[in-house]
Amino acid sequence: MRWTLKPKPAPSKIEALQKALQVDSVLATLLLQRGIETYEQAKAFFRPSLDDLHDPYLMKDMDKAVARIEKAIVNSENILVYGDYDVDGTTSVALMSTYLKTRYGLVHTYIPNRYDEGYGISYKGINFALENDFTLIIALDCGIKAIEKVAFAKEKGIDFIICDHHRPGKEIPKAAAVLDPKREDCEYPFKELCGCGVGFKLIQALALKEGKTVDDLTEYLDLVATAIGADIVPINGENRVLAYFGLLVINTKPRPGIKAILNQVEKTELTITDVVFIVAPRINAAGRMKHGNYAVTLLAEEDEDLAEKYASEINDYNLDRRETDKRITEEALKQIEEQEEQKRFTTVIYDKTWHKGVIGIVASRLTETYYRPTLVFTKSGDKLAASARSVKDFDIYNALGECSEHIEQFGGHKYAAGLTLKEENYEAFKQAFEDVVSRTIDKNLLIPEIKADIEINLNHITPKFYRVLKQFAPFGPNNMTPVFMTENLTDTGYGKCVGADKTHLRLTATQPDASNIVCIGFSMGDKFDLISNKKPFRAVYSVDENEWQGNVSLQLKLRDIKE
Repeated sequence: MRWTLKPKPAPSKIEALQKALQVDSVLATLLLQRGIETYEQAKAFFRPSLDDLHDPYLMKDMDKAVARIEKAIVNSENILVYGDYDVDGTTSVALMSTYLKTRYGLVHTYIPNRYDEGYGISYKGINFALENDFTLIIALDCGIKAIEKVAFAKEKGIDFIICDHHRPGKEIPKAAAVLDPKREDCEYPFKELCGCGVGFKLIQALALKEGKTVDDLTEYLDLVATAIGADIVPINGENRVLAYFGLLVINTKPRPGIKAILNQVEKTELTITDVVFIVAPRINAAGRMKHGNYAVTLLAEEDEDLAEKYASEINDYNLDRRETDKRITEEALKQIEEQEEQKRFTTVIYDKTWHKGVIGIVASRLTETYYRPTLVFTKSGDKLAASARSVKDFDIYNALGECSEHIEQFGGHKYAAGLTLKEENYEAFKQAFEDVVSRTIDKNLLIPEIKADIEINLNHITPKFYRVLKQFAPFGPNNMTPVFMTENLTDTGYGKCVGADKTHLRLTATQPDASNIVCIGFSMGDKFDLISNKKPFRAVYSVDENEWQGNVSLQLKLRDIKE
């Protein structure tokens, strides 16, 4: 692990913010590192308000999208709400379809089959619309690159409204409206919405036409917060507001489908991290193991008993998914070990039997293990399909773009992408990808990095300090959980390896002039020697609470320790 300290803001700025907010220098530094320099910015950060959301009509084509939907309603057209099979797509479809059904009855949903249609808009989906007399398709979390498919639909008399957040190509589809804040000609102030977030802006615009406000739409924010967490978009700006109020809904009055998922784990108050690791995998499991329709049905269901039934089915899919990804990960690790004869900068592996629904998870696990840009391929029809995952600060989307001569199609983000190619092009692609990455990557990026916000002593960690830290939530990209570094620590002498297989490290750290504090280091049992016999050590960690037999106390959640 590389440890780096974030740059410290100018002393004059720290002092000014300290005075304005009446906080200590550590908290002022943490806020400045998050771009918060004034009292007003701090107020917006600590007290998010729905009034801080932007006018949806600032988004390019929003007026066209609203006009086309209103025309469809007036003319009694059939509307098909179409979305991808992952969490962002299925929450988007549930959001848009349930909102439209409060106004209009002729609304149906469509999720493509991961296995015979693949990602995004498909000809099969358009033909379904054609055969069933749909004349308007609202596509969510996909469509920004579907130039030919949108043109094909138009020829058949079907209009598209596209609500996407992925990077556009050189050409924009000729749809009735294309909502995507990443369009170069879109001046919408916040560029990092997820697909469900763009869908929410559309229903906000429709509601405004009816004389309603965003306060009338809070019941949909549990879906938006779930998508924000699952899609790993930055949690600042508008996303922070949407995630904050979405979590409030999840924790006070979630829709029956999300409530049924929470009943399975008996958790009372969820953070955005809980959404990512508890709610999202279950929603995703439907599209991975069976069909994304199951997730939409659960999320749109209003009857609590039926929601419980659907959630139970989806939990079974999630259990299947866990077993499958564990087996494939083991096979993938073995394949890499057998292939590795020379130093490589990438991991690219393939097995035609691997389950397409879990290769993205496997790619993530392999990236954690070997820490280099990773692609996992499987057979998909007559092509090969892959999930790609990157390491921090390396743009895998751009790297794939440099290999495009070998690829049929690809799409995605800086850190995660998907692609298809012909089997005969696999070896050439594999070499081209290795060549591009080895030529362009900063070799430091191949060593995992822990960025600490600031160095502090243990005496800084008080209940009052932690109460303020908690208000930095919800955490995520661009607003990560604060990480601290502390030097000159020793264990009180009772440190030990814990857990069923003794893989975790538990100790009580002490420092001159500071109270002792319990530390837990998950999967750090192999570092016991560093703290044994009261040897001095340094640590990077976050602060959280530990609840044991009704008692709540502060503890350090270790990220790494060194001599």
